[in-house]
Amino acid sequence: MLSKILSKSDCASCKFCCSFRRQSLWETPLFTKESAALLSKKFPSVKFKSSGSNMLTIDLDDLYKTNDSEEEVPCPFLDEHKGCELNAEEKPFDCSIWPLRVIRVEDKLKVALTPTCPAINKVPLEKVKTLVKRELGQKIHEQAQLHPDMVKEFKKDFIILE
Repeated sequence: MLSKILSKSDCASCKFCCSFRRQSLWETPLFTKESAALLSKKFPSVKFKSSGSNMLTIDLDDLYKTNDSEEEVPCPFLDEHKGCELNAEEKPFDCSIWPLRVIRVEDKLKVALTPTCPAINKVPLEKVKTLVKRELGQKIHEQAQLHPDMVKEFKKDFIILE
């Protein structure tokens, strides 16, 4: 979804969004119960756990080797040579819009940018805002209405785009 402003080569060489520190498990992508059931058949070693009232997320607990909050583990759907093993239909919405997030600010849904993405930091902020305003914002809001569990908590370093 962000291919108009992010190059695939920048994303493929980085993969920052495809690894998770213990302290940032709130960033793990959400899956519908139906998609998690299908993926469990295709990837039997991947575990899921409840996240909110109607969604599941990947269970990374057994993949960590220490209790260090900075330890990172890769997404179990990430092949270090091929990249993400999920096709476009299987990929969770959270992944397709990262580093964008839908957040709640004063009872209103807003689209925000997670500034930790190295690739997005190379893109002028106005280009990101224009893409959200013209193309992605409505789709993000629609998904948040369908799946309220995807609404993230506001973090002080987020940049509100609308």
